[in-house]
Amino acid sequence: MALFGSDKTSEKKKPKKAEAATPKRLIPEDNLAELTKFFEAMKEPVELVVFTDPRQNAPYNAFMESLCRELAELAPKITARFEPLESDAAKLHGVDFSPTLLLAPDRCKIRYLGAPLGEEARTLIETIMRLSLGQSGLGQISKQLLQELEEKRDVMVFVNPSCPYCPGQVAHAFHCALERPDLVSAMCVDSSQHPALADRYHVGSVPHTVINETFTSMGLLPEERFAVELVTLKSAEDLLAEQRAAGILPAEGLDVREVDIVVAGAGAAGLTAAMYAVRSGLSAVVLEKNVIGGQVALTPVVENYPGFANVPGKRLMEMIAEQARAYAEIHEGEGIVEVKIGKHVEVYTDRAVYVAKGLILSTGATWKKIGAPGEDRYFGFGVSYCSTCDGYLYREKKAVVVGGGNTAMTDALHLKNLGVDVTVIHRRDAFRAEKHLQDALAKEGVPTLMNTVVTEIKGDENKVTAVRIRNLTDGSEREMPVDAVFVAVGLSPNTGLAEELGLTLDADGFIQTDRGKRTSIPRIYAAGDVTGGARQIATAVGDGSTAALSAFEDLAHPYWKKTKTA
Repeated sequence: MALFGSDKTSEKKKPKKAEAATPKRLIPEDNLAELTKFFEAMKEPVELVVFTDPRQNAPYNAFMESLCRELAELAPKITARFEPLESDAAKLHGVDFSPTLLLAPDRCKIRYLGAPLGEEARTLIETIMRLSLGQSGLGQISKQLLQELEEKRDVMVFVNPSCPYCPGQVAHAFHCALERPDLVSAMCVDSSQHPALADRYHVGSVPHTVINETFTSMGLLPEERFAVELVTLKSAEDLLAEQRAAGILPAEGLDVREVDIVVAGAGAAGLTAAMYAVRSGLSAVVLEKNVIGGQVALTPVVENYPGFANVPGKRLMEMIAEQARAYAEIHEGEGIVEVKIGKHVEVYTDRAVYVAKGLILSTGATWKKIGAPGEDRYFGFGVSYCSTCDGYLYREKKAVVVGGGNTAMTDALHLKNLGVDVTVIHRRDAFRAEKHLQDALAKEGVPTLMNTVVTEIKGDENKVTAVRIRNLTDGSEREMPVDAVFVAVGLSPNTGLAEELGLTLDADGFIQTDRGKRTSIPRIYAAGDVTGGARQIATAVGDGSTAALSAFEDLAHPYWKKTKTA
């Protein structure tokens, strides 16, 4: 349910001036009936308490007040109360920023600092319903983890309206606050509306989560990992390392499950493979160590997927995932630890052992780095690989995009549209991007530096301040002041599992397959970006379906078993 439509339109809906912040209605007419019906299921009343000060963030104040009034009009169990920032109620709840929204402050500690724009409005609607129904939304494992909590946890999640991953991280924090209202408080902070607080916590990439002022994490985490880190105030990697060192990781007693096909990865290829496997009569489970969507979810707008003139990448993956869930289980946050091949294909995770007949690797690819000094040091503090997530932070600031392909052009255009002073740096004398993207870049007047490389990323203690660049034609070097570096130089395949299994890789490190997406080891298949090729959504979907159909054919007629002849 997208309150303001797609991710693309939500960006254009953000209030920039007072008269733009008070339209006749914020909730589109075609969403009214859907929302009204949705709220009919409410049981307990939910109060929305809005605090504003006309001297601060006037456009966003108006937006917040209008949104809450409209929500209250839709359902009798939703009420809205409006208080000045200097009121006794503000002092009682420790509110000192305008606009601030508290949800049912007599029952939980959930608040928004800044108006919930874009997809954050959907999180607000879902939270209102969960409050009314008395349901936290957490899975059983996460609930058990939260029961172990004995100390208070104050969670702040910094977001941007255009970030596709931010609503998910905010939802995790809110769900935990609903599950343990006695100990957990959760706050969604729009970093563009509250830049002072974002600067205080050195927010250079979103979602950026701070717990109890001391523990920080970046990016969208799987729910169970979020719960683990909330309870322990330790990263999941550190916690696992401690358990391994102490010899207390569970080696025995893991749940054993039988399934025909295990799919590794929940991007376009993996989700499609699961659907086609089940439709062929096989059982399947999808294991995703991170979150659903892969690289597609980070694409601002997809314009070349058949059937859609344009669609936000995140929305496209949500639709594919919703369809896939009707066929197969999808386990987020459950990565594969080990694979053993014998009579069966045994897939081990930290939760279960899957005894399967086949394995489809759709593990995708990750961003390549440029390898410049400072790149790792300033990741999340000015160095970014996702303009959709982080571009909003650098409006009216200077940034460079490094790269010359479609992604680099798309990122540069997206940043330009946000109001970023952006320059493209490319090491060659010509771009590799599609012509229409190059034409759009020229039309927008985005400066380009060709035959140029970034040799160093420089900064102070907390953020990027400049890049050192070298002209490859004449060898000259200079320093260029910037606030951010967006790297878009391609992808590296995630072939860790493939290498452990001994699969044949090509010269560029991608998994080699035949036309049926069979690898060099029988019963192991590969699909999507991990196999190289065009690396487009359409080809990933085709790969996934082909791999699943090959698995069905092979399990019925095993080609690796030699036929005995008389």
